[in-house]
Parts: sequence; C-alpha cells; structure tokens
Amino acid sequence: MSETPGTAAGAPVPTVIVDDVHIVYKVHGTGGGKGTATAALNRIVSRKPRPGVREVHAVRGVSFVAHRGEAIGLIGSNGSGKSTLLKAIAGLLPPARGRVLTHGQPSLLGVNAALMSDLTGERNVILGGLAMGMTREEVRERYRGIVDFSGINEKGDFISLPMRTYSSGMSARLRFSIAAARSHDVLMIDEALSTGDAKFQNRSRERIAELREEAGTVFLVSHSNKSITDSCERALWLESGALRMDGPAEEVVAAYEEFNKKK
Repeated sequence: MSETPGTAAGAPVPTVIVDDVHIVYKVHGTGGGKGTATAALNRIVSRKPRPGVREVHAVRGVSFVAHRGEAIGLIGSNGSGKSTLLKAIAGLLPPARGRVLTHGQPSLLGVNAALMSDLTGERNVILGGLAMGMTREEVRERYRGIVDFSGINEKGDFISLPMRTYSSGMSARLRFSIAAARSHDVLMIDEALSTGDAKFQNRSRERIAELREEAGTVFLVSHSNKSITDSCERALWLESGALRMDGPAEEVVAAYEEFNKKK
C-alpha cells in the first residue's frame, strides 16, 4: 500500500519518493524437469527454491523524488528497468529492498484502464472510465470527448467494433484518451505517445501540460527522445536497472545519445 510523504510549509510538494528501490524477478526455467509431487511438496515444506529458478535484478538501488506539476521522462535501452520501475510506483511490484511512497493513487496507463479485447470500444470506454475512478455519470459526460480525442472514429465507426479488431496504435490511443479524461495525482504513460499521427501526438502533449497544471505529476516512457524533450522538462536515464543520470530533459537525452554513439 502506498504511503503519503510529509511536506514542509512552502516547499515543493513531493508526489513520489523512490528510496533505494531494488526489484528482483524470479525466472522459472526448465532445469530439473517437473519432478514428482513428493519432491514439489518437500520443496514447499523446506522452502527450497525449485531447480532452474534464477533471479533477475531488474532495478538496482534507484532513488529520486518527483514533485507536483513535474513531467518526467524515463529513457534507457530495452531491458533497462523503465517499465518495471513504473509498475513498482503503481504498487504492482513490491520492492525486494527500499521503499516507494506516493501521494494519492498512481495510475499506470494500460493497466488501470483494464480494457477487454472482446468488448467493443464503446463498452471499454465505460469500463476503463470506471476503472480510472470515474462515476457512471462522469463517463457519460466525457464519452464523446474521449472518442473524439482518440481519433479512432475518423475513418469509420470503429468504436462499435470489438477491440481485438483494433491496431496496436488504435488501442494505445484509446487507453491514453480514457486515462487523460480525468486528473491524476500521478499518471504514468508507457509508450502510448509513440503511436498515432502528428495531430494525435500534439493533442497528447497539450493534455499532458494540462494535467501538470491541474497539480499532477506525469511520468512518460518513450523510445522517442523527441517525445521526451517535447513533453518533459526532467528526465531519468536508467541503464541495466541503475539510475545513471537525473536532470534537465535535454541534457539527459543528449548524454544518452552520446553514450549510444560510443557503443
């Protein structure tokens, strides 16, 4: 469960405190085979790990403080721990060591909006809106704005079709549109803005700015460095699970690009 950090009078209000956080996955391999029921029971009783299980240290001692009104980009190569860190902030992955303290309920785009592929886009707007904490009346009031913002109906009545018929880009745009329809203490967006045309990306950046003005904090994960510098004033660079750099977005992105040139 998330904890609420304390604040000093007149000081910037922290919304997320990540304190020496380590995230460790257990990966179950095929070594040793399935074994017998007796062997499995003995492992449970003795608390011994199953043969073939190995640990992956996905996030290594990351610490930072995010404040109300900030937009923070997360950059790094594939497997650097960006998405894992967001899941830990959202409360979906308990740290093996360290603490995550948050103000309010963090919303991780694509997870809190629990959309279902066999339901129509229309039903998913309702379901996603309720999952994001809206009342039924609020969903009804904002329904048309959500659909228009997503742009998925611009080339046909896709909102009435099952989401399994959508492209990955259409699904991501609808998820972002649902999440962006209300204010958040902390909103985390994982790769959603890399989809869609320039018009949708411009609308998304404008909405992120509005969310920040509404006293929220936005985290953005993207492989597009331009999206980070356009939407965020601060960036965190993760590499091999460790925080390599934290600072102004343009400086961090420039250092990351220089690093990749030398690889």
